Amino acid sequence: MPYDTISQLPDAVRDNLPKHGQEIYKKAFNSAWDEYADPDDRRGDDSREEVAHKVAWSAVKNEYEKDADGRWQRK
Repeated sequence: MPYDTISQLPDAVRDNLPKHGQEIYKKAFNSAWDEYADPDDRRGDDSREEVAHKVAWSAVKNEYEKDADGRWQRK
């Protein structure tokens, strides 16, 4: 279930990340969705969707971090 637009992203992403962070999330999710289609390419018992979400959050955390108030800010 790759995302065509950022408006399709989960609420937790859209409601918390700035637009650029959402774009990073979408791109990373879609890439991971394709890359981990084969269950043999995944670690553990995580589903394709779970792995793609983990990869997407990891990509966001490379460029963003939460500030003291819990808002996502660029590093």
